[in-house]
Amino acid sequence: MTGLSVRGVAKSFGGQPVLDGIDLEVPDGITAVLGSSGCGKTTLLRLVAGFLHPDAGSILLDDREVAAGSRSVPARRRGVGYVPQEGALFPHLDVAANIGFGLARSERSGSRVGEVLELVELEQGLAHRFPHELSGGQQQRVALARALAPRPGVVLLDEPFSSLDAGLREGTGRAVARALRASGATGVLVTHDQGEALSLADRVAVMSAGRFLQVAKPSELYLSPASADVAAFVGHALLLPGTVSGETATCALGTVPVRRAAAPGAALLAIRPEQVVVATDGGAAGADAVITEVSFFGHDATVRARLDDGTIATARVPSGSLPAPGDRVRLQVVDRVLSFAAVGGR
Repeated sequence: MTGLSVRGVAKSFGGQPVLDGIDLEVPDGITAVLGSSGCGKTTLLRLVAGFLHPDAGSILLDDREVAAGSRSVPARRRGVGYVPQEGALFPHLDVAANIGFGLARSERSGSRVGEVLELVELEQGLAHRFPHELSGGQQQRVALARALAPRPGVVLLDEPFSSLDAGLREGTGRAVARALRASGATGVLVTHDQGEALSLADRVAVMSAGRFLQVAKPSELYLSPASADVAAFVGHALLLPGTVSGETATCALGTVPVRRAAAPGAALLAIRPEQVVVATDGGAAGADAVITEVSFFGHDATVRARLDDGTIATARVPSGSLPAPGDRVRLQVVDRVLSFAAVGGR
């Protein structure tokens, strides 16, 4: 049984297509829909929830058709939990009342509130606090608890961690993922944060301009992207034109080893920052460059450098050996890179 099936779904606003006949099969576990702002992620979520109706196609929840043609099951009868960006807790209700809002009257005074508080890893003592007395991460967990309380088959999360700071976002994300898996509900997480998608989800669906570019396990998506566009979006790869010959290719960074070769000849190479080494030895293989920017992250740093032909390349370097802007260096590619057939003269 598939938790969610989206088949040929299209949606436009004011004649402008937002979703372009997309298909998506969401099994048990957590699926992240990853894409930049405006690509159609939230529209998809609202269609599944029942807040919008598709112009074409159908939506099935646990093999039950909830939207097709002129027929649409109301949102309240779909058995779907929804967690919006800011949590949207009722400020005048305490935690227990927020969680119990969607429950039958007989369950509100029972054990269900305590069960879901435990599920989202919150202390029972928080039940009588009000939203303004909670941290941002606690508020998001209460919002998830409210969505889980009626035991939905599918839970939809729309950028639920975007308003949290980095440290709180990571911890809250892990707790939410554990709670979703423990509940047995199918989770659909919409996010623009690739780290969030890759670390929390069982599968990732990359969306661009209302279409899915690839749906795969996180490791497959990163290591075997279906296209150069996916490679560039997931992992911030530099795309360089090159020429493939056997197991190597020539490009602005010199001769580089190729892991997945396109046909011999013109190709587009996807080179990730961790595959590039910054060397100060001018005689080393590679390409000359000048450091233009250094972004320090503690455990390592990201270095941007301009090649002699004007290309900007990015490398990741250990924090103990940082170059400085203006330094003349040599960039070397030390790992096999992906190559894709050149399209449209790229």
